[in-house]
Amino acid sequence: MNITTRLKMMSFMQYFIWGSWLVTLGSWMINTLHFTGSDVGMVYSSKGLEAIIMPSLVGIIADKWLRAERAYLLCHLICAAALCYAAQVNEPGLMFWVMLVNAMAFMPTIALSNTISYSCLEQAGLDTVTHFPPVRVYGTLGFIIAMWTISLMGLELSNIQLYIAAGSSLALALYALTLPSIPVARKKASQTLASKLGLNAFVLFRQPRMAVFFLFAMLLGAVLQITNTFGSPFLHDFARNPAYANSFIVNYPSILLSVSQMSEVFFILTIPYFLQCFGIKTVMLMSMLAWMLRFGLFAFGDPSATGVVLLMMSMIVYGCAFDFFNISGSVFVEQEVSADIRASAQGLFMTMVNGVGAYVGAILSGMAVDYFSVEGVKDWQTIWLVFAAYALVLTVVFYFCFNYRHSPKNNGLSTVTH
Repeated sequence: MNITTRLKMMSFMQYFIWGSWLVTLGSWMINTLHFTGSDVGMVYSSKGLEAIIMPSLVGIIADKWLRAERAYLLCHLICAAALCYAAQVNEPGLMFWVMLVNAMAFMPTIALSNTISYSCLEQAGLDTVTHFPPVRVYGTLGFIIAMWTISLMGLELSNIQLYIAAGSSLALALYALTLPSIPVARKKASQTLASKLGLNAFVLFRQPRMAVFFLFAMLLGAVLQITNTFGSPFLHDFARNPAYANSFIVNYPSILLSVSQMSEVFFILTIPYFLQCFGIKTVMLMSMLAWMLRFGLFAFGDPSATGVVLLMMSMIVYGCAFDFFNISGSVFVEQEVSADIRASAQGLFMTMVNGVGAYVGAILSGMAVDYFSVEGVKDWQTIWLVFAAYALVLTVVFYFCFNYRHSPKNNGLSTVTH
């Protein structure tokens, strides 16, 4: 089996785990366990809270001491145990702590899977910009299949989704035993204190361009958390209207939401072209505008004939919104850093996106949902329009703050500040 096929299998399993619960856990907590919006936001914030520290920390360990594929294995073993226990919890406070443990282990695996892929492709003499997106697209396929599995089995409001995720995590831990060895960075005779502690990646903040990039990665991470947390509860809430109670969207919201991931498959494959032709700034601006459309279309969509078209359009633009920010950002970081801090830099990127950004997004979006709710009835249109306005403001500010001039050299990723 060639290396790209092996990496595709890893990517598929990595995101199958996440797809089993990430989108539907909020619906289970709200509709079955009767958690409030703030409770759900608090539980989802655990992912962001741990991602502030753990991806960078584990990245440092993978760079300096423990081979990346071994760290990957250990993390997924912990995930399997935490998810299995979470399925038995029905109290918000305890759920937060259990999912916090899961997040401690799972969030680093996102950056580690990128690191393993980049390293293996490099060892095989393959160009990462060209070959990584097709590998990563299998992660999206895994996410889609997981969502369809949970939805078609009628498990969106059940804790069985967590047991499926736990079993998948255990399977991936075993698969990690078969992955190629990823060497740690060679120790240099003369090292600074920051280098000895594995903090080299943080010097990227000294570069104004990279500092601005990481700042907006954090702010867009908050946007991503909003849609992950409340997309499914929003669709389930249409059941309050008798005219929509038996609609396909209410009964199988995850299948509709999975169109977002199907859209990802297309947009992931276009990333090399857009990066080479337009550069990271334009690609990021496209992502921000797509987030604005995602929320704006949600605001006016419903299960009616016309409303379904708007919801479907929202799912399609999600592929651009997510991929042109998350995947392109990862490729951009890979091109900007040296190999000896690859895992640390990818961990730092994940920290800003799925750490600080996700934590802030989960807490504030939960508060916003409760603020625009009256006696448990949520004003979803206002909620989504507020989020759309936030994405629009980010777009305008990023345009003026990120100093970048695109050059077609070096796979379209070279930059010149001015």
